[in-house]
Amino acid sequence: MLRGPPRLLKVSVAPVAALAVALLSSLSRCSLLEPDDPAASALSPYFGTKTRYEDANPGLLPDPEAPRRDPELLEDACTPVQLVALIRHGTRYPTAKQIRKLRQLHGLLQARPSGDGRAGPAGGRDLGAALADWPLWYADWMDGQLVEKGRQDMRQLALRLASLFPALFSLENYGRLQLVTSSKHRCVDSGAAFLQGLWEHYHPGLPPPDVADMECGPPRINDKLMRFFDHCEKFLTEVEKNATALYHVEAFKTGPEMQNILKKVAATLQVPVNNLNADLIQVAFFTCSFDLAIKGVKSPWCDVFDIDDAKVLEYLNDLKQYWKRGYGYTINSRSSCTLFQDIFQHLDKAIEQKQRSQPVSSPVVLQFGHAETLLPLLSLMGYFKDKEPLTAYNYKEQMHRKFRSGHIVPYASNLMFVLYHCKNAKTPKEEFRVQMLLNEKVLPLAHSQETASLYEDLKEHYRDLLQSCGASDECELPKVNNTSDEL
Repeated sequence: MLRGPPRLLKVSVAPVAALAVALLSSLSRCSLLEPDDPAASALSPYFGTKTRYEDANPGLLPDPEAPRRDPELLEDACTPVQLVALIRHGTRYPTAKQIRKLRQLHGLLQARPSGDGRAGPAGGRDLGAALADWPLWYADWMDGQLVEKGRQDMRQLALRLASLFPALFSLENYGRLQLVTSSKHRCVDSGAAFLQGLWEHYHPGLPPPDVADMECGPPRINDKLMRFFDHCEKFLTEVEKNATALYHVEAFKTGPEMQNILKKVAATLQVPVNNLNADLIQVAFFTCSFDLAIKGVKSPWCDVFDIDDAKVLEYLNDLKQYWKRGYGYTINSRSSCTLFQDIFQHLDKAIEQKQRSQPVSSPVVLQFGHAETLLPLLSLMGYFKDKEPLTAYNYKEQMHRKFRSGHIVPYASNLMFVLYHCKNAKTPKEEFRVQMLLNEKVLPLAHSQETASLYEDLKEHYRDLLQSCGASDECELPKVNNTSDEL
């Protein structure tokens, strides 16, 4: 039986033949990535929010479908009764805006004077010429959509979680899965790919049916939950649309660290430095990451940068995430209160049903969103907070910062709340415990560094957020009292 509105399942159709030609042409000019390729792996830790999940979780490389059980996970007397997971979409294409910038940079390289016989350091063609001839296979229609690697990210995550928590992901519970997603195609498609991975877990070797025909139905769109930032007027006014909100990002772009890279890249590519800017340099760096993540190849763009450059460019990306999604402004995190409270409402309901000896109606809740969904929530909970704010002027002092977006929210990143029912509890309060996992590793509690908490203690710690952080109050702009005499 068809479930859910058809619009949830609408998937864009790419011009496959043209893409195949572009890919083959591109692959012919790029070196296929070896597992221990030093040039690619050297830059991989610095791609920020464009980081591959396996680079943030390298233990998955030998077998990405095998679960890796964190030894800190509760077991024996404690049985998981519910899992609530927030999952960032899988690997995606660049956005149309990024593609336009890359096209601009590619045009600069193609406009260079030709036939001057310039050679690279090894006596071959210079890097600028190689990049000018490199096929620009990215097209506007791609615009941030999920790629096949992203679907694979989700299928493999589903297989690992189903093996790690077999009782929660049992076939009996399949029809009770609850899936929510952002309206963005990459999130809707990520949810569908996750369900396909579960089907593979339940029915090895059988092709999955259409998501609409699966028993649990397709993911339900809820942007007020998964894209809360788009619905918070205070955030939109004071941060998103405020030209000065990202002052430190813009200041760092014109600071000495970025200017040194600008001059170096101009010399390397043999283009006038005045034709380049920090945004073009950043998109060139991201192109190295996109080629690596999407196609598994090391493109010539990776040769433009060394590790010192990569660290500076990572900091530029982290500055943006810090001031727009993290601790830079209070409203960044407070805008996520609705999502935070929604998580605890699921946990509360599961406990209430267990106490009444009823089956848990939603043993698994899966919510598919963005890096911009996860970072504010983690900041709200007090995670990855440095002693000093990240600014345009303390790059060197922040070399060992906690707030590194690529380590926190790579593609397919996930934050999971696991609720346990524990036998032999001496008091009713001790009966229910909770653990959090970030990217499948136990996340110690921000306030105590304990690896597990009594559920009531966790609620008490976050009591203010659960009781006094309402979206209407937090996101409402101060009312301006405009009074005037009417004639």
